[in-house]
Amino acid sequence: MDIHQFFLGNSFDAHTYFGAHITRDGVVFRTLAPNAKAVALIWEGGEWEPMPMTRIHDGGVYEITVPDALPGQMYKYRITPQNPNGKTIDHCDPYGFGMELRPSNASIIRDLSSYTFHDSSWMKQRSDHRHKPVNIYEVHLGSWMTNPHDENGWYTYEEIAPKLVKYVRENGYNYIEFMPLSEHPADCSWGYQNTGFFSPTARYGTAHQLMQLVDTCHQAGIGVIIDFVPVHFAVDGYALNHYDGTTLYEYPEKEDTYSEWGSCNFIHARGEVCSFLQSNAFYWLDVFHFDGIRMDAVSRLIYWGGEEYRGTNPSSIQFLKRMNQGLHQRYPDAMLIAEDSTNYSGVTKPVEYGGLGFDYKWDMGWMNDTLNYFRQYPWERKNEYHKLTFSMMYFPNEYYLLPLSHDENVHGKATILQKMFGQYEQKFPQARALYLYMYAHPGKKLLFMGSELGQLREWTETQQQDFDILKFPIHDAFHHFMMELNRLYLTEPALYEGDYEADGFRWLDCHQEERCIYAIQRHAAHGEDLVILLHFSDEGTQHYTFTLPDCTALQPLLHTDWERFHGNTVEDTKPIVGEMTRNGCQFQIDLPPFSGILLKKIPQQKKPAAKPKKSAGTGTKKK
Repeated sequence: MDIHQFFLGNSFDAHTYFGAHITRDGVVFRTLAPNAKAVALIWEGGEWEPMPMTRIHDGGVYEITVPDALPGQMYKYRITPQNPNGKTIDHCDPYGFGMELRPSNASIIRDLSSYTFHDSSWMKQRSDHRHKPVNIYEVHLGSWMTNPHDENGWYTYEEIAPKLVKYVRENGYNYIEFMPLSEHPADCSWGYQNTGFFSPTARYGTAHQLMQLVDTCHQAGIGVIIDFVPVHFAVDGYALNHYDGTTLYEYPEKEDTYSEWGSCNFIHARGEVCSFLQSNAFYWLDVFHFDGIRMDAVSRLIYWGGEEYRGTNPSSIQFLKRMNQGLHQRYPDAMLIAEDSTNYSGVTKPVEYGGLGFDYKWDMGWMNDTLNYFRQYPWERKNEYHKLTFSMMYFPNEYYLLPLSHDENVHGKATILQKMFGQYEQKFPQARALYLYMYAHPGKKLLFMGSELGQLREWTETQQQDFDILKFPIHDAFHHFMMELNRLYLTEPALYEGDYEADGFRWLDCHQEERCIYAIQRHAAHGEDLVILLHFSDEGTQHYTFTLPDCTALQPLLHTDWERFHGNTVEDTKPIVGEMTRNGCQFQIDLPPFSGILLKKIPQQKKPAAKPKKSAGTGTKKK
């Protein structure tokens, strides 16, 4: 690491210098504490007696080498502040590669170099998937499936890998996004208030076991994305908070020190902080082979406190640009995804063209409009009809990803299925139609775990997903619908190839306000086009007529109302033949209430050119 570039905020390899590193001479420990009076190492091999560290740089870098320290041993830094009224506090290592399980908080020496990955084939072919399907299954690792043999209910990274990979493959997802796996003291924070940014949480095991989980996913053809929290950190005094007795990582007191979540805000105006966070993002991509990073709460970096009326935060914006550009230079095939709810322009534009440099942006507007529409009384939906068309007015502005994430399944908001209007039985057909609309809409997809089951209970980190509800036929049928929809998304190029192309999507009809009917066409550059018809009213079966100029028949691929999905329509996949008119081929299709149908266009067969007739006297004689 170049120490000068570190203080300028340009480092992406600070973790290779700071922290505990195994060398031929033992373990060398380094930490940054510029405003400390003294720093000492305390560790279990030294019976927790303080060993003074040497200040080796004017910027406040302290170092010590311990010849007999070994991987797996615990340690802390004992920091004495310059302020005579300040207390000496034992801190975990900001750059530590392992930590104890809460409520204990010592750092642990880890050898990260001894694991060998077996995912070279995957790593060679991965990309940002701009023109490929991205179907993300968002997972909170501790509550996806609980371990009856563990007092906390947790499987290790290694134990859960084959179970999760098998399930994800069977259900038709090709990416997993893990909610934060950095060490955190409170289970209820879900990992969004960290104390050990470089430490995979000990809840599920060691760094090597996390590497094995990622490796297992890659060998099964599944990409892995990790949540990254560059905005704020936990207030616990043993971690980053007042690390050297002063506000080193956070804003000075009374200047935006605390976030809306009660955590400390990172101060991105300091080069040391930027290098810390940039290195952390690179660490997950480089050391653990994660395929992408979803950055949490980006709106709080763009605007002061996330409030547009307060104006933009130039230091945080510069940090984002520098980090994204640097990560892309190092791993151009990794995805950088912004959770951003603002209208700030250029989030997914390259930095060199004035943007923030993300690959994708969560479409929070689409999410809110869609869920608000489906909460409505069906007879009011005609007045809200264009909530479902509005997204395509702004969609070309960014590279969007459509999220129905954990945030839409907790804290009194109800699960996605529960949000649907009506009583229990009435919710399922609406949810099936909603998901068909979602997968027909341009943009990559993300669903939170449990959504595929039609889960009605709000998510909590203390309880596994309600897999047992599949014993009820209506939930089992819903689950099979989601599996089939996912399979079609991964195998039908028209559903993903043209996500961000002008001709990839068009409304065939978006002016059926009274009937709440929508007609969509998706185009594939090298494959058949698809037609999606949606009917979101409860007005009984609608006889919908439309004309297509370039095909004579439509092949049904999926109907949300088929009987096997607990609907009322007899399954029939025979081609639907239209009637030729002057303007093209006219089709009439019956659409039951709360239903949708996915159809593949069968191109018109070109008549073979007639062979020219032989002219008299020009034929040749047979020999």
